[in-house]
Amino acid sequence: MKKLNIYFTAGVPQLEDTADIIQLIQDSGADMIEIGMPYSDPVADGPVIQKAHEQALQNGMTIEKLFSQLKTIKDTIRIPVILMGYINPVLSFGFERFCQECSESGVSGLILPDLPPIEFEKNYQQILQKYHLNFTFLVTPETSDERIVYLDSLSSGFLYAVSSSSTTGNDNAVLKNENYLNRLATLPLKNPVMIGFGIKSKNDFENVTEKADGGIIGTAFVNILLQDKDWRKSAIDFIHSIKA
Repeated sequence: MKKLNIYFTAGVPQLEDTADIIQLIQDSGADMIEIGMPYSDPVADGPVIQKAHEQALQNGMTIEKLFSQLKTIKDTIRIPVILMGYINPVLSFGFERFCQECSESGVSGLILPDLPPIEFEKNYQQILQKYHLNFTFLVTPETSDERIVYLDSLSSGFLYAVSSSSTTGNDNAVLKNENYLNRLATLPLKNPVMIGFGIKSKNDFENVTEKADGGIIGTAFVNILLQDKDWRKSAIDFIHSIKA
């Protein structure tokens, strides 16, 4: 069974919905949860997730607030919870303090796309290991085989394979890049490979995960939270439709 990782931005639609959404994602059958930490300049994200970041910040979401919300439900969450964001807010919070809070809040891993691997090795890897936190790097169709193997060696938990060279939720994304997916499948990687960016339906999910271990859905799910008044029912139906 291919693993489904659902991404959403903390603090939308309302500030206090985060814990409910985490519970809903788990109860609907997803295998992992990826929570976006709102940031004023989310460069890797497309318009939908950028809008979610803006709304969450307007709602008053902060890293402190997110940790306090996570602590309220950590005893009921059994699937991995990963925090995704950008390095600046984490450094402002204090990297080691951030990792300690993660370990006290039930978080199992981090994705910080703008943290360079050299920096990671030099300054941060040992801190993450101290708090038993996984760290995931991203690769793209342009990443060389040699670099994919290197980034995989630094990653733990899983390797995030971006389906195409675009921002999240891009309708023009080439979802099934056969050559790239074949390369990933034949490289000697130690981590499971999760494909993300552009997956909107069960058909997309099945297509891209044929040779990978799972898929990550973000924009399509965040859209439900932003646009649907009855988002709870729609979110459950959406996850069920992928996992059915």
